[in-house]
Amino acid sequence: MKRFALAVICSVLATSALAATKSCEELKAEIEAKIQANNVSSYTLEIVANDEVHDQNMVVGTCEGGTKKIIYQKNDR
Repeated sequence: MKRFALAVICSVLATSALAATKSCEELKAEIEAKIQANNVSSYTLEIVANDEVHDQNMVVGTCEGGTKKIIYQKNDR
């Protein structure tokens, strides 16, 4: 019975994790809100495919099931 309960709990957790994937536009909007809350005025957020990322330090989010990344670049004035 304990194994069955454990299996049910694991299934629920796995299902909620899969349902939690966000669209790139939704995640980008959330990240933009956080950046603007920190009063950063000049920046660029770009959605790119995984193979287009040249610097992992610029990645601020992963979306569409891990197939795309959102990269951040602060623009100099």
